[in-house]
Amino acid sequence: MPEPRSGSRPTLEAVAALAGVSRATVSRVVNGGDGVRPHLADRVQTAIQELGYIPNHAARTLVTRRTGAVAVIIPEPEARIFSDPFFSRQIRGISKELTAHDTQLVLLLVEDHCDYDRIERYLAGGHVDGALAFSLHTDDPLPAIASRLGMPTVYGGRPGWTAGPGDEDRVTYVDADNREGAREAVRHLLGQGRRRIAHICGPLDQTSAADRLSGYHDVLPAAGPELVAVGDFTAAGGAHAMAELLDRDPSIDAVFAGNDLMATGALRVLRERGRTVPGDVAVVGFDDAEPVAESADPPLTTVRQDIEGMGRMMERLGDGREGRNVPGPVITETALVRRASA
Repeated sequence: MPEPRSGSRPTLEAVAALAGVSRATVSRVVNGGDGVRPHLADRVQTAIQELGYIPNHAARTLVTRRTGAVAVIIPEPEARIFSDPFFSRQIRGISKELTAHDTQLVLLLVEDHCDYDRIERYLAGGHVDGALAFSLHTDDPLPAIASRLGMPTVYGGRPGWTAGPGDEDRVTYVDADNREGAREAVRHLLGQGRRRIAHICGPLDQTSAADRLSGYHDVLPAAGPELVAVGDFTAAGGAHAMAELLDRDPSIDAVFAGNDLMATGALRVLRERGRTVPGDVAVVGFDDAEPVAESADPPLTTVRQDIEGMGRMMERLGDGREGRNVPGPVITETALVRRASA
C-alpha cells in the first residue's frame, strides 16, 4: 500500500492504488461522473478519506466545466446590507444550501453604478457557475448583463425591468406574495376598528414596495395621497415618513409600514409626538425580521415572509435541484404575526 511522502499532497494515483482501481475510475468519482459501480465508488471514497486527498480545483474545473462557486449580487449600498436583517437572513438561506452541496458563495456588492463594469468582467471571466441576485431596482443593468453573458441567474423578487408583457414568465425568480400580505395587514387594522390607516411604502422602483402599496389600495381604494408617504426601507426613512404623515393628518389611528425597519422608525416618532401604540395608533410592519420585530417597543405586529426559505429556494432553482426545466416565478405565502403594536 503506497503512502504519501511526508508533507506531500496525496495524488490521484495514490488514491487509485489504495482503492485498487484505475486512475480514470478515481477521476470519474471525484468529478461526479457516471458509470462507476457503487462498490468501486465506495472504495474510492474510503481511500480519499484515508489519504486526505483534496481534488485539484483547476484540474477539476477543466473536466467538469464547473467552478463550484455561485455569485450572490446585491445592488444596494454596503451600509444598508449590513444593517438590514432581511439581507443577512436571505444570504444565510443561500449559504446553507450552497454549503450542503460543497459550493462556494461569492458576494458581489454594488455601491455605485460603475461597479457593474467590474461585476460584468468578473462574471465573464468564468469564475462562477451562475448568479443569484436580489433587491434589484427597475433601472438595474444586471439582467441585461446576465442575458448578454448567458449567465444562469435566479432573481429574488418579482422582476420590474421586463421588456414587455409576459416577459416575467421567462425569468426565474422567487418572491413572497407581497400584495396579499399587505391586504392581510390592512384588513387586520380594519378589524381592530381603525379608520384612518396610513401607509409608509418603500422605494417604488422596487416591485416589493409597489406590490405592498397595491395591496394597501386593494383594501382601501378611497385612501388619498395624504395617507401615503414614501420611505426607503430604513428606520430613518420610516421616521421621516411618519413625521410627514402626522403633519398632514394628525387623526391617523393606524400605520402599515412596508417593512419592519421603517415600522421601528415610525414607532420612535409616534413616541416623540406623545402617541401611544397601539392605544392611539396601531402599527403593522412587514418581514418579521429577527431581531427587529420582537425587540421593537412594543413588539411589532408584522407580516411574516420566509426570507431564509426564499434564499434556499433561489439556490435550488439555480442548481436545478427543484426539477425546474423552464423559467418562471415561485411565489411563497405570507402570514400575519399578531403582537402588541396592533
